[in-house]
Amino acid sequence: MKSAGIDIGLKRIGVAICLDDKIVMPQNAILRKNRNQAAQDVKTFLHEWEIEKLIVGIPKDGGSSNEMERRIKHFVSLLALDIEIIYQDEQGSSLEAKELTMGEFKHKRDGRLDSVAAKIILERFLRL
Repeated sequence: MKSAGIDIGLKRIGVAICLDDKIVMPQNAILRKNRNQAAQDVKTFLHEWEIEKLIVGIPKDGGSSNEMERRIKHFVSLLALDIEIIYQDEQGSSLEAKELTMGEFKHKRDGRLDSVAAKIILERFLRL
C-alpha cells in the first residue's frame, strides 16, 4: 500500500512517501503561501503518487499543542480526501530530524528538515 507522511507547519509542509511498506523517502517540502494553495499542492502530490493512506503528524504533548492540533485537523479537512487518514504523534520528530541531518546539509528554511521530520513520522507509524 502506498502511503505518505506529512509534517504540517505554518510555513512549510514536510512530505515523505513509502511505496512498499518498507523504505520511506523524504520528498521536496511544500512551501505554504496560504492554506488553500498548500492544500491544493498536497492534494496534487498525493494524487500524482497514487497515495492510498495519509499519515499526519500531530502534537500530543498538551499545552499549546491543542491549538496546533486544531489547525492541523482544519488543514486536513481542506484536503477533502477519500483515502484513509491516520494521525500519528509527532513529538520530537523535528529535533530528531535536526540531529539526524547534522553535517549533511545546512539547516536552511528550504523544507528539507520538515520532510525528514515527515519521514520520521511515517516510519514511526510503519513500525506500529
